[in-house]
Amino acid sequence: MAASDMAYYSRAARNPAHAQWLSPLLLGAEACLCAFIILKVPYTEIDWEAYMQQVSQYLDGERDYTLIKGGTGPLVYPAGHVFIYSMLFKLTEGGKNILVAQAIFAWLYLAILTLVMACYRMAKAPPYLFPLLVLSKRLHSIFLLRLFNDCFAVGFLFIAIFAYQRRIWTVGSVAYSFGVGTKMSLLLAAPAIAVILLQALPVRRALNAAFLMAQVQITIAWPFITVNPRGYLSRAFDFSRQFLYKWTVNWRFLDEKTFLSREFAILLLLAHLGLLLLYTATRWLKPSHQSLPEFISGLWRSRPLLIHQEISLRVKPTHIMTSMLSAMAIGLLCARSLHYQFYAYIAWATPFLLWRANLHPVAIYTVWAVQEWAWNVYPSTNASSAAVVGCLLIQVLGVWWGTAEDTLEEHLSASETNRGDRRAD
Repeated sequence: MAASDMAYYSRAARNPAHAQWLSPLLLGAEACLCAFIILKVPYTEIDWEAYMQQVSQYLDGERDYTLIKGGTGPLVYPAGHVFIYSMLFKLTEGGKNILVAQAIFAWLYLAILTLVMACYRMAKAPPYLFPLLVLSKRLHSIFLLRLFNDCFAVGFLFIAIFAYQRRIWTVGSVAYSFGVGTKMSLLLAAPAIAVILLQALPVRRALNAAFLMAQVQITIAWPFITVNPRGYLSRAFDFSRQFLYKWTVNWRFLDEKTFLSREFAILLLLAHLGLLLLYTATRWLKPSHQSLPEFISGLWRSRPLLIHQEISLRVKPTHIMTSMLSAMAIGLLCARSLHYQFYAYIAWATPFLLWRANLHPVAIYTVWAVQEWAWNVYPSTNASSAAVVGCLLIQVLGVWWGTAEDTLEEHLSASETNRGDRRAD
């Protein structure tokens, strides 16, 4: 192949405009692949029966969260999970029609993938990243063969990202809160969302968004908190849960005594807080052009309208997606234990974060491949768990390093600004 041809294809692979026609081609191929997997690969029962047992008790009238149990133990997910799987219970003949359930999850997978690609396009990600969005064996398994509730949670996460990218703040906040109300793993993105909203909106409106999120939580939990509020909160948002060493995917290379120790848990917590502080002070606050102390001080006094508008317009789609996905990656890196279904939050984030780390395309594909291999090793080994942690570490430190010289992108054109103002609510 001539050098000129190579240069042309290289430019095409990096030109975000080409993602517009590549996305539907990949989605069409994925639809065929999903059908093939459902028809040819045996379904694996893990949590589906327990989900159905739990929601059947809710449908029978039980409202005390502490009394709802299934084959795998008590109900430990927020109320959104109960309502989603109650609908699935009715659509699948009490959970018995697995083929219908798989078809529903296939449509869910394709819908979220469509949304993920839209988020990538909004962030002007290059087309060479898009094939990585459809190549994960583990992600197909999580959606089509395991039917985990993480599938819905990650869907709400990307709805929130897309809505925020479009400056539809209310929709994004409601979607995010529904995601937290499905599985509390999405709380990991909360620090980044708080920083985004406090820069994009006046303080009063940012607080209104926070109150709206709280109202969503109260609304979906209302049938349970009116019966046993403490029981609901202790089960749905149990921050003291102890995960078994034998199921961990990430810290298997440590010995069990270290893994279970209080000292290790404190170390991870301190690392999490330290990374959040580092990112907030040096990356997430970049649109404000202020240091962290200056930004906090500015929250207590009213900014001039013109200054606030300038800051708000610098909160661009790329910055929003980078902030939210890096917050998730930080939390997952510092998590004491990850199970295989947590890959739902990683698989679609990794290509974007590696690109934001300014890695060469070959390096991006290499890290992605190592990570995909590690998450497909069952049970996890010292090598696979070290790879899981190492790949997350590359993403977290890589994004921090790779965005050091961000110019915060160009200002919106006047016409884009007007459209954005009309969309904002």
